[in-house]
Amino acid sequence: MKTIDELLAEGVAGRRVFVRADLNVPLDGATITDDGRIRAVRPTIARLAEAGARVIVASHLGRPKGAPDPAFSLAPAAARLGELLGTEVAFATDTVGESARATVEGLADGGVAVIENLRFNAGETSKDDAERGAFADSLAALADVYVGDGFGAVHRKHASVFDLPARLPHYAGYLIATEVGVLKKLTEDVKRPYAVVLGGAKVSDKLAVIDQLLGKADRLLIGGGMAYTFLKARGHEVGISLLQEDQVPAVAEYMERAEKNGVELVLPVDVLVSADFPDLKTKAPANPSVVAADAIPADQEGLDIGPETRKLYASKLADAATVFWNGPMGVFEHPDYAEGTRAVAQGLLDSSAFSVVGGGDSAAAVRQLGFDENAFGHISTGGGASLEYLEGKTLPGLAALED
Repeated sequence: MKTIDELLAEGVAGRRVFVRADLNVPLDGATITDDGRIRAVRPTIARLAEAGARVIVASHLGRPKGAPDPAFSLAPAAARLGELLGTEVAFATDTVGESARATVEGLADGGVAVIENLRFNAGETSKDDAERGAFADSLAALADVYVGDGFGAVHRKHASVFDLPARLPHYAGYLIATEVGVLKKLTEDVKRPYAVVLGGAKVSDKLAVIDQLLGKADRLLIGGGMAYTFLKARGHEVGISLLQEDQVPAVAEYMERAEKNGVELVLPVDVLVSADFPDLKTKAPANPSVVAADAIPADQEGLDIGPETRKLYASKLADAATVFWNGPMGVFEHPDYAEGTRAVAQGLLDSSAFSVVGGGDSAAAVRQLGFDENAFGHISTGGGASLEYLEGKTLPGLAALED
């Protein structure tokens, strides 16, 4: 795929450059609680603006249902982008309507504008090729060139990700080029031992990537809510812990395959449990207890890995040469259940491994727990996209840039 450096070499002064970014940041009302994705795309936007381009930034945020919804406006993200760039960023209150056209027409060389949430238009996510194409045509009319830099969306066959690049000269931004380069280190000529840490709520979200990793990784460390389906498959009582009963047979099969393939599959040996889910709003003390992973009381819920498991997982990361981590070990948003996730993050830093934090909640946890992001090899902006890449899937947004 062509890169932004090739575009810059051609010259962008005075040209309208459409940047498909990922500004899908978490909001508490109108307050951004984690601006990592905005900071990640800043280098591409800043470089284009410095070179005199008229930069049109577009993104989705949340899951509005194809119509405007103030709760999902990109206005807070546009304001934060302006702060990070140190310049005023114009904001269009629609996607391809009168405000968008007027805002783009008003851009001077080096100016930056953000248009409203792409998902306010049903054509963005439509499964109908004609409807999606019609929206892509309207977006294309705003610009001369397309730069794809929203890695967190490249696994979606959406108008701004898949259809729009076919309508304009297209290039990969700095973030996508970096993300793809990092993922190749996890799939091609991997330095070993290669350890993978998987957490998060649902094992069903991770089955496909586990299937692939059973032929590539040396160790799989399992935590988070998904661990209880593994423990159930091993025949243990899991109480009222998060459990996907219908996935137990598949998990049991994967455990057998791991053993046959010589892949070390590591499960928690102890867990923090409670009869009540913690209050994440007030962060009131939860007072959990520690029990062995095979002795979870029937009326208790596992909410984090225990102290012995933290030590075990740290030891399994200590000599690794490559580590991929996707998914927290527990309910890290509450301080009483954050230590398992903290231990994994610290384990990555204490090892000499090339470490990749696979987006989503893992990236948010790293920032929330106060770690220096620059100390990790790479923190991805796209958890879902990273997983699908590791699964070996063709990602529509990357395929569109490669044409």
